[in-house]
Amino acid sequence: MNEIFSLIDKLAFLTFIVATMLGTGLRLTVQQIWEPLRNTRLVILSLVANFILVPLFVYLLLQVVPLSEPLKDGFIIMAIAAGPPALPKLAQIVKGNIAFSTGLMMLLMLGTIFYMPIALPLVLEGVEVNSWDIAKPLLFLMLSPLAIGLFIKAKFEAIAFFLQPIVLKLSNIGLLLGLVVRLVIHFNDIVSLLQTGAILVCVVFIVFSFSVGYLLGGPGIDTQRVLGVGTAQRNFAAALLVGTSNFDDPNVVSLIMVTSLLMLIIVLIAGQKFTQIEEAKILEIEQAKVS
Repeated sequence: MNEIFSLIDKLAFLTFIVATMLGTGLRLTVQQIWEPLRNTRLVILSLVANFILVPLFVYLLLQVVPLSEPLKDGFIIMAIAAGPPALPKLAQIVKGNIAFSTGLMMLLMLGTIFYMPIALPLVLEGVEVNSWDIAKPLLFLMLSPLAIGLFIKAKFEAIAFFLQPIVLKLSNIGLLLGLVVRLVIHFNDIVSLLQTGAILVCVVFIVFSFSVGYLLGGPGIDTQRVLGVGTAQRNFAAALLVGTSNFDDPNVVSLIMVTSLLMLIIVLIAGQKFTQIEEAKILEIEQAKVS
């Protein structure tokens, strides 16, 4: 039964990622993706938030929280792995700048390819990271469907318009199915982590990461939302690769899987709620100005 659930999980994840990236390409142009990244200040702050502030905070937090070494290792790996594959979908849900989310995702993933092999061995003894192993999913699962979508959008706009709602439904189905299946698969792991206090660390991790990303994500509210959710949701694919290839203790991989799942759920729910509250406040201000 577990093998069937694992297969469904992989297919759901594959459908979600490919459909999300294809759909993003069908809606945007290369110029739209590149334009937000011309803001040098925003790019620098995005890199600082994801590759300096979040890893440093998590490292210091783990020095004072009594957790076992495997759980600490899992958190460190997650903190260093930036560039969530789900960022364009998260940006869509929180009504952020989708073009910026796509460019930011690729920027952070590229940074992770070079950053993880340097940073992880400095804090975790005996860990080895191959940059090409991290880059392969980026090229084949993400950049390829994005490039196909961009090509169709540029050459066959009517076809792109027709495909957009179909691809969006596939993306949503993959996301929902993947969440449900992962909750079933990792239910016991979640219960186990609740007994260790690791869940509390995960929540603090998420709140800090979102706050830092949001505060540094100017100039617009749409980029703040994107950097907020993009910093709070880490690159679980890269983290899982490192965890499975370097650690024999199953608690490391379990921590990575459960943390990535909780991050996605919390960001989806809290991010959407935060956006609604934010929009209500903006509406109140506009109404006050009119009156």
